[in-house]
Amino acid sequence: MTRTAVVICPGRGTYNKSELGYLHRHHADRMDLFREFDVIRAETGQEAVTELDGANRFSVARYSRGDVASPLIYAASLADAQALADDIEVVAVTGNSMGWYISLAAAGALSPENGFRVVNTMGTLMQEHLIGGQLVYPFTAEDWADDPARKAEILVDVARIDALPDHDLALSIDLGGMVVLAGNEAGLKAFEASQPVAQERFPMRLANHAAFHTRLQAPVAAEGRARLPAGLFGQPDLPLIDGRGKIWWPWATDTGALWDYTLGHQVTEPYDFTRAVQTAAREFAPDLFIVTGPGSTLGGAVAQSLVLANWHGMSDKAGFRKRQDESPLLVSMGREDQRALVTG
Repeated sequence: MTRTAVVICPGRGTYNKSELGYLHRHHADRMDLFREFDVIRAETGQEAVTELDGANRFSVARYSRGDVASPLIYAASLADAQALADDIEVVAVTGNSMGWYISLAAAGALSPENGFRVVNTMGTLMQEHLIGGQLVYPFTAEDWADDPARKAEILVDVARIDALPDHDLALSIDLGGMVVLAGNEAGLKAFEASQPVAQERFPMRLANHAAFHTRLQAPVAAEGRARLPAGLFGQPDLPLIDGRGKIWWPWATDTGALWDYTLGHQVTEPYDFTRAVQTAAREFAPDLFIVTGPGSTLGGAVAQSLVLANWHGMSDKAGFRKRQDESPLLVSMGREDQRALVTG
């Protein structure tokens, strides 16, 4: 019996120490594709993806860089999306932040090679400019129950800080029960000083992350548009859900508008991952939400997004776990205990 699925591609921060060797462990049969990516990297004198993945040692300083993390995550995620079992029918594709670029390739709007060019170019530009930074902060408690008043309080404080002289701070990503904020050092420090520590670890800075999805990235967007022509983009083979919750339908997509969104709004305006997941649930009602690897940290944000939508009556973490235990709704391919549920 066919299982319908929405595929969700992860963004930065998902290729960590435990993921070193992911391509070689899970996709040894795709090395020809990865070597094509290596050729593209060689054109700009960058280290091969296969060599990075096959290294003996992991270091955060090296592997959290945009020009290293982005191509590795792209290769792993796209290969996972192409490795699903025959009984799975993908009904839509979406992604978080950089995962939007991956979803374009997973849905066929970009070829695997052109998708790699987009990811590698944007990841490299982000690293070269490295404008600002990011932090994560929750607005729900550990039970995941919605707390819109708390979220509103946080965003009021963000606006207050952003209005201070020489301070930049803005919402970067709506990420389930958390907000990702981005800004300059003064803005980030002001927020850290104004908000209480939550769950013993937040606010949490994200290493080597720029101020993604804010006005500070306008120079990166402009350079990306200059380097990546609209002709790279084609019609998607599968519905694509972007960071506004908009659906791009096969054979009904304005490819120029898709290019414009990808290298414009998507770079400089907030990314609403929560809405993307909720749109996927409401419009496609899949049997499964499949988060491709590497890593498995995005699974929590997907689950929280469904809880915030009261999907299938789930209103908190306990409700999600009960539903997940009865029949898995969410599968993270980066988890060894779940991967086999959706691969051939």
